[in-house]
Amino acid sequence: MTPHVEPDPQAGAAVKAADRAHVFHSWSAQGLIDPLAVAGAEGSYFWDYDGNRYLDFTSGLVYTNIGYQHPRVVAAIQEQAAKLTTFAPAFAIDVRSEAARLIAERTPGDLDKIFFTNGGAEAVENAVRMARLHTGRHKVLSAFRSYHGATSTAINLTGDPRRWASDTGSAGVVRFWAPFLYRSPFYATTEEQECERALAHLEDTIAFEGPATIAAIILETVPGTAGIMTPPPGYLAGVREICDRYGIVFVLDEVMAGFGRTGKWFAAEHFDVVPDLLTFAKGVNSGYVPLGGVAISAEIAATFDKRPYPGGLTYSGHPLACAAAVATIQVMEDEKVVEHAAHIGETVLGPGLRELAERHPSVGEVRGLGVFWALDLVKNKETREPLVPYNAAGEANTPMAAFGAAAKKHGLWPFINMNRTHAVPACNVSEAEVKEGLAALDAALGVADEHTA
Repeated sequence: MTPHVEPDPQAGAAVKAADRAHVFHSWSAQGLIDPLAVAGAEGSYFWDYDGNRYLDFTSGLVYTNIGYQHPRVVAAIQEQAAKLTTFAPAFAIDVRSEAARLIAERTPGDLDKIFFTNGGAEAVENAVRMARLHTGRHKVLSAFRSYHGATSTAINLTGDPRRWASDTGSAGVVRFWAPFLYRSPFYATTEEQECERALAHLEDTIAFEGPATIAAIILETVPGTAGIMTPPPGYLAGVREICDRYGIVFVLDEVMAGFGRTGKWFAAEHFDVVPDLLTFAKGVNSGYVPLGGVAISAEIAATFDKRPYPGGLTYSGHPLACAAAVATIQVMEDEKVVEHAAHIGETVLGPGLRELAERHPSVGEVRGLGVFWALDLVKNKETREPLVPYNAAGEANTPMAAFGAAAKKHGLWPFINMNRTHAVPACNVSEAEVKEGLAALDAALGVADEHTA
């Protein structure tokens, strides 16, 4: 695999100049960033105008589940554009119906109605609206270590620091601690203790907030950006039971964890739970055209049989996005991408990351499944002190910045958040590519080791 363009630094400079003159980037101080000008991408790699190639261990923003430029999905988008580029959402369109059918076939339980959005944050917004209207209640519980999107309600449901600047307190949002044994808020020492104490804490929160005021509990099935903390056995089933007991809608956010990322079509399958609402986006069409949605249970869908649902989007179920989803799901079936992701995680990526942890003092914990993994980097393995402080910036973030620079020097584009690096390659990444990535991580972790005590 080599870049498909000859190095052209002059063209790259022009792209960079236009970007800096006109593009306003998300989550950034505009005068302090230096975006890489990307010339092209294919499969698990992308490259710049200087001819530097990078193995993408971020999958974009954890969405290119079948890699970049898969020819079958590109062709499907082209064919749909020639047939019917766009049409309003109130009409029945063949490709929209087919995308909904294919998604519904793969969701757990009776989540057979699909409301399409343009992305994950809008999916969360609409799931919360449905839950509130269905129950007639207003409060929604979410976890501190979470990310649910950047629109108004979604950002206030989010638990990480990105919500702080916009935290005007969406009415009725209540946060609680979800389980995370490595940094347990419950002083637990085993998964059983962590599960039991986390469920007791959730019950207490519900009791003091008033069960009759709570519309929904929303959880990422496996939290993504917050650290890929796989919940302990029994936790999600326990949350399901609590929701059933109090008439609370259970929402699982599978925007990042869904569509093969964990080695199942949806991460909920690992835990044998069925939510009332399930949000998705990203991997549904590998991010080729913006698409998200809410998979809706029969009971909640029935609420709106004769009562209009007060919500919608101009581009809901956009034909090009739906064509990309249909093609992506067919590719994943035909090429056994979900099974491959499970195999890679079990036999190559997981064991390889654990082997790195044994040799590097900066790696405190390895956790994950499928192609969804995190390395928790620490100053000291015994104390578990993070390699950088929570929400570190500037000089305080020097160790992680040095780690990231070293990874890129060795041809790996890393996913870095706070004191963690995530290993989240495409679901169809090859064994050879994973080993290449592990070698680059090995070298970069040597730099992180220099900041341990």
